Amino acid sequence: MKAARIHRHGPPESLVFEEVPSQVPGKGEVLVSVHASAVNFPDTLIIENKYQFKPELPFSPGGEVAGTIKAVGEGVTGFAAGDRVIAVCGWGGYAEEVLTTVDKLVRLPEGIDMEAAAALVITYGTSHYALKDRAAIQPGETLLVLGAAGGTGISAIELGKLMGARVIAAASTDEKLALCRASGADETINYATEDLRERVKALTGGRGVDVVYDPVGGHYAEPALRSMAWRGRYLVIGFTAGEIPKLPLNLVLLKGCSIVGVFYGGFSKAEPARYDAFMQELVGWLADGSLRPTITARYPLERAAEALRVVADRRATGKIMLTTSLGRGD
Repeated sequence: MKAARIHRHGPPESLVFEEVPSQVPGKGEVLVSVHASAVNFPDTLIIENKYQFKPELPFSPGGEVAGTIKAVGEGVTGFAAGDRVIAVCGWGGYAEEVLTTVDKLVRLPEGIDMEAAAALVITYGTSHYALKDRAAIQPGETLLVLGAAGGTGISAIELGKLMGARVIAAASTDEKLALCRASGADETINYATEDLRERVKALTGGRGVDVVYDPVGGHYAEPALRSMAWRGRYLVIGFTAGEIPKLPLNLVLLKGCSIVGVFYGGFSKAEPARYDAFMQELVGWLADGSLRPTITARYPLERAAEALRVVADRRATGKIMLTTSLGRGD
């Protein structure tokens, strides 16, 4: 089988597309034939050895795929060859096959598009957990999404609307903001040309926002915190800007607000039963059409380095997908 692998840590151009032996599942393992693999920001970190998980070289990046089970190992129950699944594998997904364990699988009902399924877990799962659990967002509350045109940002817009929130999307270009509006945002802010804090004040009548969803970090964090309403919740998702902000805690005191960490991977391990319930709700929304992941670009697996470069340069909007020959029907 073919895979895009990293032999030495480095930028996306370090990926090598090569033939590798097909693996045989061991005890408790499952071999999945990949139809589609999502490209996510953590993939840019793991190949440079900057992520919290550090797989042994050589390896393929790619934390979530959708496909069909090719083979199961000893002791595997509840899944069989031919089953349609999402695999939340952590890495290994930029390949025609990925070996994983049963606890990383989500059953995929018939009729759900494989690409949409592969786009579901990391971005939508993170945003679902962030908004429902960590923020406990309520209908009628106002949600500010930073970096709103990226994969996580779009998922936060869609889920925020699904949960009844008024959504303000902030991004750096009018083109990106058009995508945010198409995804359901009620209001938009171009923080390259507008003052974020003043614009939030105008859009909320001076009250501020109830929830901030921040996957960006950097210098927009403090003005977003200053834009919080009383009892607001500031969700720390990640730091795609590269800079971890140092926030003045007197603002937290004066606003009676909370800064809340969102670590979806930690949640899946610490609360597996709840994680599974959340995942089933997401899959249900995908099945009934309540969620429609915004896939803006598709690359064949052999062009994985190009796709990853777009994400590394922060040029991606929505979700970028890698497709295998199986997924394309070649």
